[in-house]
Amino acid sequence: METDKHHDDSTPPNTIARLAAGTLDAATLADDTLARIDAQEAALGAFTALLPRDVARREAAAAQREHHGPLHGLPVAVKDIVDTAALPTAYGSPIHAGHRPRSDAALVGAIRRAGGVVIGKTTSTEFAYLHPTATRNPNAAGRTPGGSSAGSAAAVAAGLVELAIGTQTGGSVIRPASYCGAVGYKPSFGWLPTAGVRCFSWSLDTVGLFTHSVADAAFFAQALAGRRFAATAPASTTAPRFGLVTEFPWGALSPAMAAALHDAAARLRAAGHTVKEVRLPPWAADAFEAQATVQGWEAVRSLHTELAQHADALSPLLRDYLREAEESISDADYDAAQRTAAAAREALAEDGLAAHGVDVLLTPSAPDEAPLLSEHSTGAASYNRLWTLLGTPCVSVPGLRGPHGAPLGLQVTGARGADAGCLRAAAVLEALLLPQR
Repeated sequence: METDKHHDDSTPPNTIARLAAGTLDAATLADDTLARIDAQEAALGAFTALLPRDVARREAAAAQREHHGPLHGLPVAVKDIVDTAALPTAYGSPIHAGHRPRSDAALVGAIRRAGGVVIGKTTSTEFAYLHPTATRNPNAAGRTPGGSSAGSAAAVAAGLVELAIGTQTGGSVIRPASYCGAVGYKPSFGWLPTAGVRCFSWSLDTVGLFTHSVADAAFFAQALAGRRFAATAPASTTAPRFGLVTEFPWGALSPAMAAALHDAAARLRAAGHTVKEVRLPPWAADAFEAQATVQGWEAVRSLHTELAQHADALSPLLRDYLREAEESISDADYDAAQRTAAAAREALAEDGLAAHGVDVLLTPSAPDEAPLLSEHSTGAASYNRLWTLLGTPCVSVPGLRGPHGAPLGLQVTGARGADAGCLRAAAVLEALLLPQR
């Protein structure tokens, strides 16, 4: 297994400190960000809309001058399913091409309160399902960047922005982060607001972040949410203990991911960290299946208008998925799946990770390297769906590459609500996989 030597430092890691100190001009940073996007967008295809240059400069300068929050005018890219009044929001669908929401999503308000500037909208798969976008993978030529947050993952991995917003219903933050070689962070369910984010499944939809480092993810999440996410807080003198999971009820590991997991475990043990092999509990298989039932039943209702009035404008992939879900998932099935989900969350809380002598789990972020574009697939969410259903924090840590040279991310998962500890453990792993950071 190769260590990934790539580290894009086109934007300095101390950007926020320089903005806060006034040694970096926020208007100039906005200008430079748009120039980088302009230079790479034709090849990358990560954005659907951008702020006009004069508007971006003005908003950034005002945020820095008036000390609006901890981001001090930092440019932020936002997924196209998040409502923005200043930029069109098409939800990845021609049905809503050119749509201009009358108000911002709550998350956009949080970005503005924190002093960030929404510099542009990034591509989303159609209504955040599986129909691929035109975005390319900046670190794996000829391979998908994943879905549904393809544009956000690619924009960060290509060094265009330091912070991009994505969403996850199955695996749409962690998986594209793995494929593109970025850090992807899905917080505990509900820790970042989803009001004004186009709903696919209200029981599962979760806002997440793409960044260059785990420390950045912690800082930005804390800035947006106003609660303690930081990987160094609360203070702890105890090193995180890792639970290594290598057997899964949804299928065997690919050889590349098996090698990556064992490589990471060996590095952790060599550095003196506890790594204990852990088996998923028996209820994990039922909970995994429940996620698909909950998602399908709710998606049919979330997209009822589009299916009823604009079926011909939907991709066959999404249209067939919705029709099959409508026919095959009954109300009773949904109620049973929700009971299974509730029981699984309760079991995890009662029989927590600490009872098994670990603080976090180490699992794959994705099944393998990113699929080839010729496969017309954004990849499978098989290693993410359970954790999304459970509402636990997850971090995809980059740094390894597979046999074809494409990035492989490893997923660190904590207990629900234990985001600080999960981020701290992810930072430990990151330091071993990318020591030059």
